[in-house]
Amino acid sequence: MEKKNKVLLFMVVSMVLGYLPWYNFSAVLPYISKEFGLTGTDTGTILAAFQVGYVLVVMATGRLADRLGVKMVVFWATLLTGVFSTAFILFAEGFLSILILRLLTGLSAGAIYAPGMALLSNWFSPRDRGKAIGAYTGALTLAYGGGYFIAAPLAASHGWRMGMLATSLPVFIAVLIIGFLVEESPSVCLGKEQQTAAIDTIDENQPVKQAPEGGYTGPALITAAYMGHMWELYAFWGWIGPFMVASASAVGHSDAVAVALGGKLAAMIILLGAPAVWLLGSIADRWGRTKAIIFGATCSLIAEFVFGFLHGRSLVLVVIVGLWIGFWVIADSGVYKAGLTDMVSPSIRATSLGIQSAIGYSMTILAPWFFGKILDLMNGGVNPINATRWGIPFAMLGVGAILAPLAALVLRRVPQSNLMAGGRK
Repeated sequence: MEKKNKVLLFMVVSMVLGYLPWYNFSAVLPYISKEFGLTGTDTGTILAAFQVGYVLVVMATGRLADRLGVKMVVFWATLLTGVFSTAFILFAEGFLSILILRLLTGLSAGAIYAPGMALLSNWFSPRDRGKAIGAYTGALTLAYGGGYFIAAPLAASHGWRMGMLATSLPVFIAVLIIGFLVEESPSVCLGKEQQTAAIDTIDENQPVKQAPEGGYTGPALITAAYMGHMWELYAFWGWIGPFMVASASAVGHSDAVAVALGGKLAAMIILLGAPAVWLLGSIADRWGRTKAIIFGATCSLIAEFVFGFLHGRSLVLVVIVGLWIGFWVIADSGVYKAGLTDMVSPSIRATSLGIQSAIGYSMTILAPWFFGKILDLMNGGVNPINATRWGIPFAMLGVGAILAPLAALVLRRVPQSNLMAGGRK
């Protein structure tokens, strides 16, 4: 196996284990809400706080990674994620402590993903970068689904603390993998001009240049598209667990059964996105980045306008539509990252990914909070498991997601788009 593929394999495994805590809170939410009396607004605020932590740190760590090395940043961030996720089990006592602990976990997790993608982009050329970043993002999706799949059933049988513990301890295995098995690309030891030639083999005489020399129009537009993508994605992932629990409860299951079943169904919906990211990332390498964004984003956002209105109907129908969204809502995620790395110089790659992530994740602060707020307004502030009117909150996700295909259409008219995927814009 080539060295770059070994690094990709180790990074994928470390991501699966290291990001399990991301949605373990959502997976056990019904029990935490009941124990501490959390409302939908409280829950939305906690979900948003986690994203705030991510956004606060992601830009700084991108710049830090460009200066000190991406492996070091990923290693320490993964370690702190495990520490704070485990601390949640011991010190969560109410809304404020939960808010602070999830904020700290988000701060730590924010330093993993963007530097990790920068590390991989230094190993892979533009012609196969989409596949590599797609695999890494697919691993992130597996971690999200794994959080639901592991934590929810354990919470139903042994309590929410056991569910969160089982999704926190594997993070420390990820720390060992990163520390002892992951290597940075030899190209990071080269100078900036040599990096550009060695990694991306771009003709210095061509009229279209990467940022910063070529300007930032292309990177700005693909980041705008990413904002629409993130508005939909993380609110959907954050609330799909409570929605599936509520849907299971609505068709007659007891609370305990609804929590376990809803968590498993949510995990299935999220996990289906893992191969989707790799698949559409691979297709984008050959078909074109903007085409993949337009197609993937449109497939998911249209379904958002009907999904929430299915509450109370056949659980099979709810699951089918949920699986459709689960596949497409994440499918184009790696394409935004790969496209950005194609249009920026390797010398500012981690910083650029950090800026894009920070801007995109700012949407994930607002969307989950608005979702919870609208859910409360529509249902009188009841516990989410007892909420019955979900249509408008999910439709709101579809409205915001329209920005993704629109920005991608504009990007196609910008010369820098020709730098993506070796000319396949």
